[in-house]
Amino acid sequence: MNSMEKISQFREERNWRQFHNEKDLALSISLEAAELLELFQWKTSEEALKNPERLKEELADVLIYSYMMADNLGFDIDGIITEKLEKNTIKYPVENSKGNKKKYTELSQ
Repeated sequence: MNSMEKISQFREERNWRQFHNEKDLALSISLEAAELLELFQWKTSEEALKNPERLKEELADVLIYSYMMADNLGFDIDGIITEKLEKNTIKYPVENSKGNKKKYTELSQ
């Protein structure tokens, strides 16, 4: 059973899909991302990484809500990631962006 199937089974067993509309899932993704970010607040990256269990839990929450939203919308996770990577390949050609942290709009400058 893949991750999407496990998530779907979990929420179907609890009859929670009825509460998971796209607006609330988008809000939940943002809130969980903020909880992930909070683990780094006022710390260096090294300090924050000393608590991998909390990092895993918060990252998992972000991913679970993201998977549920994709499922609601009928999006194939692998497909939308592939599409986005293809777009990013055009925006960030290797010859201009390798080792460079500039945004794509600044690469040709």
